[in-house]
Amino acid sequence: MQTFMANPKDIERKWYILDAANKPLGRVATEAARLLRGKHKPIFTPHIDTGDHVIIINAEKVLLTGNKAQNKMYYRHSRYPGGLKAMDYQTLLATKPERAIEKAVKGMIPHNRLGRKVLTKMRVYRGAEHPHQAQKPEVWNYEV
Repeated sequence: MQTFMANPKDIERKWYILDAANKPLGRVATEAARLLRGKHKPIFTPHIDTGDHVIIINAEKVLLTGNKAQNKMYYRHSRYPGGLKAMDYQTLLATKPERAIEKAVKGMIPHNRLGRKVLTKMRVYRGAEHPHQAQKPEVWNYEV
């Protein structure tokens, strides 16, 4: 018996909606990374993109447990000397909640060209509205 390897013709992509309202940031990010990679499918192959499209709604209502909202920092750099910018997650969630979820999911997928391709299938929206009704997305229920 041979090991199954997925081909591009074997892959069927679906669209899923994850509701981040009142759920911890890490739990939402791990479930999104799992769907994006395709690990929930029996045809999962590590070196091929077998994942689905993921729409994350209610990003502004995501939770951080403990004191992470005040203590956890978000860093970015302008690539100029002295260009380090720091922001705590409480401020980040108030101003750009989509960026917080994107950063969390990006850290959970491979850091190579496959990971960059996988990330293009994720869409994050601040509120409950999204423009992807034509794709007939299914709501993905997951435990917290």
